[in-house]
Formats: sequence, structure tokens, C-alpha cells
Amino acid sequence: MRGSVLRLDVPRHLPGWLTSSGLGGRLRSCPSLPHPQRPNGVSNRGGQRVALVKPPMQVGRANHVTLACPPLGLAYLASTLRSQGIHVTVVDALGEAPDDVRPLEHNPNLLRYGLEDEQILARIPRDTTIVGVSCMFSEEWPVARTTIRAIGRALPEAFIVCGGEHVSATAGLVLRECPEVNACALGEGEETLLELARALDSGRPLSDVPGLVLRSDTRLLHTSRRARIRALDAIPPPAWDLLPMEQYLVRGLGYGVRRGRSMPIVATRGCPFQCTFCSSPQMWTTRWNARDPEAVLNEMADSIERWRVQNFDFYDLTAIVRKDWIVEFSRRLAEKRWNITWQIPAGTRSEALDGEVLQLLFASGCRNIAYAPESGSPAVLRRIKKRVKLERMKASMRQAVAAGLKVKCNLVMGFPDETHEEMAQTIELCRELATLGIHDVNVTPFCPYPGSELFEQLLASGRISGLDDRYFEMLASYSDLMQTASFNAYLSSRQLGRLRWSAMFQFYAMSFALHPLRAASLASNLALGRETTRLERALTDIAQRQLAVWRGRAGRRRVGHA
Repeated sequence: MRGSVLRLDVPRHLPGWLTSSGLGGRLRSCPSLPHPQRPNGVSNRGGQRVALVKPPMQVGRANHVTLACPPLGLAYLASTLRSQGIHVTVVDALGEAPDDVRPLEHNPNLLRYGLEDEQILARIPRDTTIVGVSCMFSEEWPVARTTIRAIGRALPEAFIVCGGEHVSATAGLVLRECPEVNACALGEGEETLLELARALDSGRPLSDVPGLVLRSDTRLLHTSRRARIRALDAIPPPAWDLLPMEQYLVRGLGYGVRRGRSMPIVATRGCPFQCTFCSSPQMWTTRWNARDPEAVLNEMADSIERWRVQNFDFYDLTAIVRKDWIVEFSRRLAEKRWNITWQIPAGTRSEALDGEVLQLLFASGCRNIAYAPESGSPAVLRRIKKRVKLERMKASMRQAVAAGLKVKCNLVMGFPDETHEEMAQTIELCRELATLGIHDVNVTPFCPYPGSELFEQLLASGRISGLDDRYFEMLASYSDLMQTASFNAYLSSRQLGRLRWSAMFQFYAMSFALHPLRAASLASNLALGRETTRLERALTDIAQRQLAVWRGRAGRRRVGHA
């Protein structure tokens, strides 16, 4: 989450790796990354041996948003280190045990997926010198913190560095709550982690490494800000061979609708907009970079050949900004005739999505797309700096449905100063979307994510009292159908939850009434284990989750009686 850092005093003895001079002055930047990727078994030119760890996943029991996804960021970090001859191991706690689920002891409404900490430790080589731990989502911080502390106890001599969106937004908190952590990496991690490993290997002061937050006596030391990576095509392709990818692929796990063996991919990085509820401006800045379409296609071709991939989920923050880029990509992809599907599940803009482009998307294999208007109120859109024109977006969604795409719409209710009348406009938009033929809506409560502008405002005003475990677990309510937390000035959590349910109920009731064949298709697909819409994916995930919890309880009872 996400970019701004809480400046908390963290008393600690000044570490040896920070005692060199040069805390001030001009700091050097990292050279550009070379393109070639080295194979497994390459000799380690330096003395560092790195283990990258993805902690277990934590979700709400009634979570309806798919979060069991291959860790794309970790795969990029691994490929970057390996391309420079650094020995790297990846421990993906979720991917190693995606079916291992159990309720948290202190909160049975939250479920933990993946390996136990002891199993994670058993997979980290004993000669590891650097452990990189990823924490992308703030609601997972309590579980990640437990894993970090276990690693620190087991490998007291290892240098522990944490990264990810949550860490980028709350580096001070991470360092305060986890004395085991030596450094936090902010923003994009490829160049930072590589330069950190080289600095530790050579004895160079870490204060010279841009993009870090370190301890320095009773304060935090922020090194210079690292520039965004511009040469995206120079970053080696994700090192999927170092992760338990078959576990994800055979289950069709990913962020999008389950359409067979699915692989995550990104064609762009960043977002040029400044929505106040989003941490992207702090994490990524407002620079939007696109890869060369041919480089994206080459990566897809390799995944099809090596992993027998049938579907690609594009994880871009804002995938479609430039019409010329998406047109070129779609035309080249259609020419390949690979007989695969792809989708944009995270939400995108509509400015470049006219009838011509949408027909190209479908012709190239795109089957699911998500739009993100966020609100039906023009006044709310202005306040949250969501620069969209609702009429233009609705026209684009109508054209997407006509082109054959399955369309989902992302909406948020309960912004801090949103009025009853403004929320009613969002409910009215839900009804209108049903008449347009939209297939799915996702109505989430506003959650103040660290690193976002609204989070900073609520924190400064005292409406967020502190960043304790209760706060982090509350953030999971954005994807939990049974839990809603309100930060709205006019509605309680229960009232906001009712409005959220009302909005989705009215949409789906009208949608099925206007398109009765959809109800039959839903029943048929659920019975046959197929998915074409987000509703089908959500219902399948919830059912499988409850079954996994039941099986886990039954298994523990059998062990107890043995």
C-alpha cells in the first residue's frame, strides 16, 4: 500500500553496515539492468545468497474477490537477481499449500491460507544471507509480521529486507513492530534489491543505496528516492520456474475469471491519475510506462510453450491509456491465432475503448474486462479526483457488451464525506448498468489504505486512531460480503453494509429479470464447474473456501481422536 512513510522513532543501536560516512551528500543511482537472463545453476559472482518469501494469505471468510494469485512481483525480483549471478530461492507460502486453510484463532471470520511458519523456515536454505519478504496488502500485515519474526529467530545473522505496497506506505511501522527487519525497500524493487545485495557484498554503506528506509539511532534514515524504471523491457522475464506454478495452474488460480491454466502478466506499470482513495501515486508516482507490445507477446509465447497456458490475467493498474498501444497489441495478438483468452480484471479507463478497440479486444481473445467508475455521483468523483466522464464510460461499456465481452463494473460506497443522496446516485447507476447489459458489479465499502490521500486526511483528523491489528483486519472488509466498516460521517457500519447489499441486489435482480437466460447460464456453469463471469467466480470461491474449512476441521478432529 503504498508510498508515504510514517516517520516513527525506532530506538536501536546503530548497525555496523550503517557506520560508514556519507549519510549526506549526493547519493549514487543504480545502473540500468542488462537484458539477458541467466539459467539456473549460474555461479554466484558475489557472496550473497538470497531467499525471497511470500507469506501466507489472509482473507475474510466471505471474501468474494480472488486473491490467490501467483506473486508476480516476487518472480520479477528473482529473475533480476538471478540474471546478475546471485543465488536466489523463492518460498511461496500460498503456492506451496493453496488448499491448506484454517480460521485465525483470535478471529474466526478471517482465514489463513498456506504453509505454517515452521514449514516456511524449513524451505529457506540455512546459508541464506539476505531474506526479502513481500507484503503487498495491508490487511495481511499481522500474518506477515508473524512470519518475519519467525524468520528473524531462525536466521539471526541474515539481513532481512521487506518490500511491497504495504511496506512502501508504512515503513516506519514495519521497522517499529519488527526489530528483525533491517531495511524497507520503497516502490519498484528490482534495482533496489540488486543494489542492496551488491552493497552488502562490497561493504559499501547502505545510505548510498536509493529507495531504502533504514534505522539510524533513534530516527529513520530515508535514502534518496529511486527513479522509476523506464526500460521495462530490459527487466528479465519473471522467474516462474522458481515458484510452485503448477499448483496455481492446475487450479486455474489467478485474479480473473477461471478460464483454464492462467498466468499473470503486466504490459504497463503505474497510473497517470491521482485518485485520493488509491495509494498508486505514492507507490508508483504518476508515471505510466508501457512495454513494447512485441516484448509482451514474446513473454506470452514462452508461457504458452513452457507452461501450456490457456489464459492471461493482466495485472496492470491502468492497462489501457493509449489507444495506439492497445490497437497494435490486439492486432498482433490476433494474428498469432494462439487460441488463448486474456482478460483485464482489475479495472481500467474507458477513454481509449471505443467500438473499434473493443471489437479488436474480442477478436484477439479478450473475454472479460472491468471498468472502474467508482461512483455514480459527479460530485463524489470530483472530490476523489476520479477524472472520468460517466456518460462516456457508460457508452463504452454498452459497446463492450455488444462486442461480446463479459463486463464488470467496480464501485465504492461510503467515502468519508459522501452523503445519502450521493450514495443513492451510485445505487441508481447500478440499476442503469443492469439495463445496459453489464454482467457484474462489485460494490465495496471505502477503506482507507495506507499511502492514499484520504488515509492521510483521516489519520490527521483523528478519525483513524491508530494502526493496530484491528485496523488492518478491518481493511479486509472491502472484499468481505459479511463484514463492512464505515468511515463515513453519516452512516454506521451496519447501515453502509445494508446499502452495499441493496446496490448489488438491485443490480443482479434487474439483470436477471432483463436477461433471464443469464440465470440459467449461471446455474449451468456452477453445476459444470465453468466460469464466465465474476459472479460465478465469487460463488465458486466462497463454496470452495467453506468446504476447505470444513475438511480442515474434520481432519483436525480425526487427528485429535487418533
